[in-house]
Amino acid sequence: MSPSSPPPIWKHVFNFTRVVFALLVVNKAGGLIYNREFSAGLNKLNSNDLLILAGTFHGVHAITRSLSPLPRPPYGSFAPTDVPVRPTGLEVLESTHFRLTCFQTATGVKFLLLTDPPQPNIDVMLRRIYELYADYVMKNPFYTVEMPIRCEKFDRGLDGYLRVIARA
Repeated sequence: MSPSSPPPIWKHVFNFTRVVFALLVVNKAGGLIYNREFSAGLNKLNSNDLLILAGTFHGVHAITRSLSPLPRPPYGSFAPTDVPVRPTGLEVLESTHFRLTCFQTATGVKFLLLTDPPQPNIDVMLRRIYELYADYVMKNPFYTVEMPIRCEKFDRGLDGYLRVIARA
């Protein structure tokens, strides 16, 4: 190792590659309506495994949503709190090799983004992906709600956005 090169550990620490592996969109019934791989790095799943993953995540999300604790009433008061707390369910599942982050819309559609664990600002990315979905899929007069997404403009919008993220 030369005196000018950093030790190998620093190469890993300062390697800020931004990697989005895949996007899955799950309808409110738990069916997979969109899946797309953007970067290699995870084991390839066949279509049956993707359907099982979507359905399983949907079930686990529903169970964890019902496990949310009730808000405590203010001290000395038996009245419930004024602000209702909406339980969210499972939002992040992380391992050493990937992070699965869930964004659920008000209509029950879930966006599951598989990224590299150190990927920053995933919540911002998911909101932008949802905006692309709202603009290109939901405003498409030929799209039927809850059905598989086949929208070329949505695909191109995702490609452009994720290309910008990768360069950032």
